[in-house]
Amino acid sequence: MECEPDLNKRPRAGPTALAVTLPQLVKYDIQQKVVAMLADAEARAIMFSAIKRGRTASDLARILRIPISSVYKKLSDLEDLALVRVERVVLTDSGRKMKVYRSRVSEATITIRKPEPMLTLLPN
Repeated sequence: MECEPDLNKRPRAGPTALAVTLPQLVKYDIQQKVVAMLADAEARAIMFSAIKRGRTASDLARILRIPISSVYKKLSDLEDLALVRVERVVLTDSGRKMKVYRSRVSEATITIRKPEPMLTLLPN
C-alpha cells in the first residue's frame, strides 16, 4: 500500500522524519506536469496538430507517424491536464465511435526565472 505524504504537516526532526522526494512534489504540482508534457516531443506534436481543427487518434497517428498506442496514451495524459478536449464523437461507416480531439491551447510559453519557471498558455 502506497503512503502519500501530508504536505501540510511539518516533518519531524530526527532519523524518522518524513522525507518528501522531488517526484512526490511534482505529483502535486500541475504546472510542473504541464511543463513536462510540453517538453515531450510527441505530446507537443499531438497537441499542436489539433489546434486549427479536431483530429481523431488515428488521424494523429497517421499524420505524425506515431504508434496508435502512444497517441492514445498521450491524448489521455493531455486530456487529464485539460490541454486537449473531446470536440465531438463521430460514428464511422463500420459503426465505431471515434473521439475527435481539439487542443485547448493555441500557444505555450515557458519562461525560466528563479525560483520557478513561468508558464503562459493562450486558449484556443
